[in-house]
Amino acid sequence: MTPEPTNFLYPFIDSEERDSTALLVDLAESARGKMAQSRELQLSTLSRCADVVETLATEMAARFARGGRLYTFGNGGSATDAEMTAEMFRHPISGRPLPAWPLVEDRAVLTALANDVGFELVFSRQLIAHARPDDIAMGLSTSGNSNNVMHAFAEAKHRGLLTIGLAGYNGGAMADNDKVDYCLVVRSDSVHRIQEAQDALVFELWSVIQRHLATPPLTDHRSMEGSSL
Repeated sequence: MTPEPTNFLYPFIDSEERDSTALLVDLAESARGKMAQSRELQLSTLSRCADVVETLATEMAARFARGGRLYTFGNGGSATDAEMTAEMFRHPISGRPLPAWPLVEDRAVLTALANDVGFELVFSRQLIAHARPDDIAMGLSTSGNSNNVMHAFAEAKHRGLLTIGLAGYNGGAMADNDKVDYCLVVRSDSVHRIQEAQDALVFELWSVIQRHLATPPLTDHRSMEGSSL
């Protein structure tokens, strides 16, 4: 069996390499370089999206306060990120647990829908069954073009949900789409770096939401004075 090529990840690895010390040095240097690239992209993305994240978090916090639930979804690596996002919201390391449900979690539902109605509807059909107007739909995609994610946004928008897309590259079909209320784009063409920066965006979003929910609402002193008369 021919081994799977790894040149696209580590072009310096040669099948005839015999100097293990030099190879380990190259591997360590490559890892440090990727970490630096990832960190730089995360910081630049968070800085560029800071105002949108603040606005979006305010709107999400208001929906959570009204009893809304977050639905997350995506494919492949984005599916695991969708699961991670829902888990962070419903079982946080600190702060307030918030209702969240990853639409990739139930294998029986996913495979039944894929078999019976088509893979492009595996997320939208779940929203039809469960979503309410105060809920939130968050779809993750590195390309921004995933067909089943876009179908879910259309259904969510139709039902009054707040729709949030996380994409890479130039945003793809999510960008400037009237079915997506907020599109957070990581400007990179590396799938790995895109997903790492998306994780940073989600964590920042969660942090700001927790801050909003922990802050008591402002009291209208005039109303208080009027009620005491």
